[in-house]
Amino acid sequence: MGCFSIIWSVLTGFFIGLLARALMPGSDKLGFIMTVVLGVVGSLVGGFLGGLISKPKEGAKFHPAGFIMSVIGAMVILLIWKFIR
Repeated sequence: MGCFSIIWSVLTGFFIGLLARALMPGSDKLGFIMTVVLGVVGSLVGGFLGGLISKPKEGAKFHPAGFIMSVIGAMVILLIWKFIR
């Protein structure tokens, strides 16, 4: 992974984490780092589930359901986090 890939993953993870936190009701006391972790892990979970449902075309860099599944995955992780805490 290159430096720009890591930076892109952090920025995308932060955005996905913020969206998941905004869509989930209730107060979440998460800082910047935990929001990024939430978004990145949610993207991994959502990407895995999206890959099980439909496979992207060969050589495609973007999976159409990737963004939506990333937010759903992050919301699932946030829900699990709330139950653990």
